[in-house]
Amino acid sequence: MTQIRNFCIIAHIDHGKSTLADRFIQKAGLADERTFRDQILDNMDIERERGITIKSQSVNLPYRSSKGEEFELNLIDTPGHVDFSYEVSRALASCEGALLLVDATQGVEAQTLANLYAAMEHNLTIIPVINKIDLASADIDRTREQIEIDLGLDSSSALLCSAKEGTGVDAVMDAITEMIPPPSGSPDEPLKALIFDAHYDNFRGTIVTCRVFAGKLKAGDIIKLMALGTTHKVEEVGVFRLKRDARAVLSAGEVGYIIAGIKTVKDTRIGDTVTLASNPAPEPLPGFMEVKPVVFSSIYPVSSDDYRSLADAMEKYQLNDAALTFQKDSSAALGLGFRCGFLGLLHLEIFQERLEREFDQSIIMTVPTVMYKIVLNSGETLHVDNPLYYPDPVNIKESLEPFIRTRILIPDKYMGAVMELCLSRRGVNSRFSYPTPGRIEIQFEMPLSEVIYDFYDRLKSTTQGYGSFDYDILDYRKSDLVKLDILVNGEKVDALSQIVHKDRARERAVHVCDRLKDEIPRHLFKVPIQGALGGTIIARSTISPFRKDVTAKCYGGDITRKRKLLEKQKKGKKKMKMIGSVSIPQSAFVAVFKTDEKEK
Repeated sequence: MTQIRNFCIIAHIDHGKSTLADRFIQKAGLADERTFRDQILDNMDIERERGITIKSQSVNLPYRSSKGEEFELNLIDTPGHVDFSYEVSRALASCEGALLLVDATQGVEAQTLANLYAAMEHNLTIIPVINKIDLASADIDRTREQIEIDLGLDSSSALLCSAKEGTGVDAVMDAITEMIPPPSGSPDEPLKALIFDAHYDNFRGTIVTCRVFAGKLKAGDIIKLMALGTTHKVEEVGVFRLKRDARAVLSAGEVGYIIAGIKTVKDTRIGDTVTLASNPAPEPLPGFMEVKPVVFSSIYPVSSDDYRSLADAMEKYQLNDAALTFQKDSSAALGLGFRCGFLGLLHLEIFQERLEREFDQSIIMTVPTVMYKIVLNSGETLHVDNPLYYPDPVNIKESLEPFIRTRILIPDKYMGAVMELCLSRRGVNSRFSYPTPGRIEIQFEMPLSEVIYDFYDRLKSTTQGYGSFDYDILDYRKSDLVKLDILVNGEKVDALSQIVHKDRARERAVHVCDRLKDEIPRHLFKVPIQGALGGTIIARSTISPFRKDVTAKCYGGDITRKRKLLEKQKKGKKKMKMIGSVSIPQSAFVAVFKTDEKEK
């Protein structure tokens, strides 16, 4: 155990985490030039294209230090995005130390601070590393100053490296062996292992990634998952060296995998404790919690004939993503579909992209919503995530919506525009701090429903890509919520209903009506599109009908001849409207939810 080091790399997005991991893997000799590729730990195409880590990965690195000692370094790669913060916290709980990576050209950013605080909560040894020193725009002195002032770390101990060029990587690896303490825990105690990730293999079932804190584990043992209470027989244990490397025993202090015939990823829980059924641990490891979805959306196949294949695709997708929750749903306008719950907007976006790419599904998604709490006059509290189940306003005593605390780090010249954006989204309790000259951190408390849709895109365009955004869920607060219904030709379209704040209802209704007017084709009769709160119409657009020129054959005579023909046409149109139905194309549902505000 004295020769084992467990560590992770934490940083803001695009500060070089995956590139540094690549250099470590090359130094350890796990990948030769033929098998090596950039971002080697990122398996998905989306991760590689976007330069983000979605799934945690772990790799065991054999390393000989400059003093000639042999070490086993367990690198646990973590996602950086706020949607996956619970997975990050479990990965941090599996380590004794962390490399805090700071980009020498960009300095300390919002997520650098957030990740540092998360690492400090787990009492990790933190080694600051300044990356990208090879770039012409690198300002090492300013970055050292930021590490000292903003992070409160000793900047003189900060290591300099260029992960891309490979400069200073040896010094970083030596620092890991010297500064990070070896794991504690005894192999003779009852088994305690923390699950921090799991993925699905078509041939072996679910492969659980865990850190062993105490005890030993080998093939043939009967293990018990303490949160779920299920037991499984271990088929294989080992460590990850890019590929699975089977071992006879996993012992205290080690990070590795367990294959135990677990059928789906749903049958495991991130943060659960693994112990032996024959000699269980007295209590589980602390910090376990159920991951709860925050954002909800309904999905439907573009063609109703594809429902069966969409259902199969959802089942297969959930094998690899236990955080996704879904149940059957139906809509009069869109047919059969699913109501899905996600950890955040990035999770939703990745789900949509993977479903289209990997499973070849064409889908329509309704506007994302959040979980509202509705207190009825009877004292009962309802949790509503779908406008379809919004109760009658007469029975509602009060309604509450979730609030978040946002942290936005921007160059100070964009302060006015970002303040205006936050205030337009009902932001309150603003706070400001200046981490460094020229940069400002703005904190706002705002409703999650105002952020989940297009806030991030607007922030990026407002700050020309320089704004970074992070948020924490705070609590539920009283709010004046209403259900906005959309009527097409006098009939409600349930797929277009939304729960909105009363002050924003008119604005949303006008936007939806105008969008639908552009998308729904003209009919032979006039089609009204209306936004309604209960029985009150608050917005309207009208699609003009096609009209035959019935007076074309009248080339003379009294005006009453023309009037008579026009009256006859008017009666025909009225009758047609009574029996005619309006066809809403699929593109209309997509167009309505492209953005919540008209493009300026």
